[in-house]
Amino acid sequence: MATLPHLLYLRHTSVCAFGALLIAGAAFGQNSEKEAEQDWPGRCVAQADARDADSHRDRDSASQVTCRTSGPNVVATDRGPVRGASAATTRQYLGIPYAAPPVGVLRWKPPQQAARWDGIRDASKFATHCPQPTTAFGRASNSSEDCLYLNVYRPRPVHDREHELPVIVWIHGGALWLGESEDYDPTGLVEQGVVVVTINYRLGALGELAHPALSAEAGGSSGNYGIMDQQAALKWVQANIAAFGGDKHNVTIAGESAGGHSVHTHLASPLSEGLFHKAIAESASYSLDNPALTTAEGKGVAFATAAGCSDQRSTDCLRGLTVPQVLANQAAIIGGNGIVATVDNRVLTQTHRQAFASGNFHHVPVIEGSNANEYALISAFYFDFTSPPTGLGPVTAANFPVAEALTLSFFDAQKTPAQVDPLYPVASFPAPIRDIDVIGTDSAYSCPARNTVQNLSAYTRTYQYEFADPDPPMIFLPDTPSHPAGTWGAYHASELQYLFKVTPSIPSPVSMTASQINLSAQMIGFWTRFAKTGNPNSLESWWQWPQYSGASDKALLLKPGGVTTTADFATRHQCVFWTGR
Repeated sequence: MATLPHLLYLRHTSVCAFGALLIAGAAFGQNSEKEAEQDWPGRCVAQADARDADSHRDRDSASQVTCRTSGPNVVATDRGPVRGASAATTRQYLGIPYAAPPVGVLRWKPPQQAARWDGIRDASKFATHCPQPTTAFGRASNSSEDCLYLNVYRPRPVHDREHELPVIVWIHGGALWLGESEDYDPTGLVEQGVVVVTINYRLGALGELAHPALSAEAGGSSGNYGIMDQQAALKWVQANIAAFGGDKHNVTIAGESAGGHSVHTHLASPLSEGLFHKAIAESASYSLDNPALTTAEGKGVAFATAAGCSDQRSTDCLRGLTVPQVLANQAAIIGGNGIVATVDNRVLTQTHRQAFASGNFHHVPVIEGSNANEYALISAFYFDFTSPPTGLGPVTAANFPVAEALTLSFFDAQKTPAQVDPLYPVASFPAPIRDIDVIGTDSAYSCPARNTVQNLSAYTRTYQYEFADPDPPMIFLPDTPSHPAGTWGAYHASELQYLFKVTPSIPSPVSMTASQINLSAQMIGFWTRFAKTGNPNSLESWWQWPQYSGASDKALLLKPGGVTTTADFATRHQCVFWTGR
C-alpha cells in the first residue's frame, strides 16, 4: 500500500487526463455507402501535401503517405499497415506504436521513431501500458518499458466523405505517475462524428526524472520525457491521421487532472507549436507554478541515492536499475500533488502561470473547468483509507488542525490556518471532513481554474465550466463513514464517466439516472462541437454557453435537470481570498 503522500492519485489512472482525438474523412471516391463500409480504408492513396513539410515532422518521408492496403479494417501508417476491429458504431485500431520502446540506452532520452514492420500488424487489442505501482486503486502494472502506444477510434461508417473529421487526442491523468489509455472508451464522442486518439506515455521516474548527469549528457536539460512522448504522439497524428479519416489541421488536445496539466504544458511549450488547434483542460490548474530544473534535479539526486546510485556524475547506474527498482524508489520525486512538468528550458521555458499571464502561449480556443467538490475524492485517499502511524486516519475534531495544515501544504496554497479558519469555520459544517473538502476544492482547483481562465481569455477565446452534479455515481472508491453514499458531490474525475465509458475501480455496477444520462449527452455535444469548430454551442439552440469575459465572470454550470450559467462562482469558492481577484 502506498504511503500517505502517494494516496492522492492512486486511481487517477481513470481521473486525470482527457486528451482525445477527432478524425475527419477525406474524399473517398464515389463508392456506395455499402462499398465504403466494406472497403474503406482499403485503397492505397498517396497524398503529397506541401503542408506536411513543416518543422514538426521528424518522419523520414518527404510527404504524408497514407497507403490503405486491401482488406477490412486495414490502414497503412508511415511505419506499416495495421488491422483494427469493428464495433457496432466504431472502428478501433488499438496498440499502434508511435515511438520506439524507451529501453536500454533510450531510457531517459527523448522518444525516437518507431521501427517499420513487415506485413499487417494486429491492432485489435490494447498494448501494454507504462510501468506504475500496483495499488488497490489502479490496474496491475507491468515491468516492461515498451509502452509507447496509442489507440484510434473512428466512426463506422465514415459519415462525411466531403470533409475530414476533427480529431480529439485524449491524455489520461494520474499525477504523471499512474494511468493508462485503455481506461477510456470514447464511443459516445466518436458517434458524434469525431475521431478520438488515446495515448500512453512514460510515467513516474521513468517519465519525469531530472538529474544532473542526465542534464549534462543532453546539453543542460533533463526531465519531461513523458511530455515529449505526448508530443511524439501528436506528431504521429500529423503524419498518419488522414489515413484514418482525420483532419490533421483540426486537432483538439484534451485531458483531465494530470492530463489537463499536460494540456497546459502543451499550451505553453514552444515544442508543441502547430501540433494542435484547440484545447480542453479538466481539473488542470492544481499546479501552475512549475518547479525549476534545479529543484527537479535535487529530487532526482534523492531518487538516485535511494536507489543505490551513489555516483551522481554518471548515468550508468541509473540506466542499470530494473523497473521494479525504479518504481520502489520514485517516492523521492512524487510530491503531495503528484509529479508536475519541470521548467527545463527545453519543453518548458516558463511556468504555466507565467505563460498564461504574459500571453506567451499558443493562442488556440480553450475549454477550462473544474468540479464543484473536487477534494472529496482526494481527502478520502489521504485520510479515510489511512491510519496511524503511516497516515493521519479519518478526520475528526481532534485531528482537524493537522488535516487542515496538510491540505494547505499539499497544493502550496500559501495560506495559514489562521487566515483560512474565519472563512471556513469548522463548526459551520456537518462534519470536519466537509470543511477539509471545501478548503481543498477552493484552494487547489476552483479558484486556480478561474485564474487560468481569466489569464487565457485576455488573449484567446475561452469557455469556463463547473461540473456540479450533486450525486454522480462513485466509480473509484467504496463509501466510508466520512464519505457515506450520496455525500461525495462532484468529486475529482467524476465528470469523466459523462464523456467516456470509464473502467471503474470498484466492482459495483454504475448506473445513471435519466437526468444524468441527459447531462452526459449535453456534455458530449459541447465537447465535440468545440472540437469541430472551436465553439461548443449549437446553432439550433436558443441557449448559448457564453465565451468567458472578466466583465460578466460567467461559467457554465453542468448539472442534471438543467445546464445553466452562473455568475457567483468566485463568491461560492472564495476566489478573492485564494487568488486575489
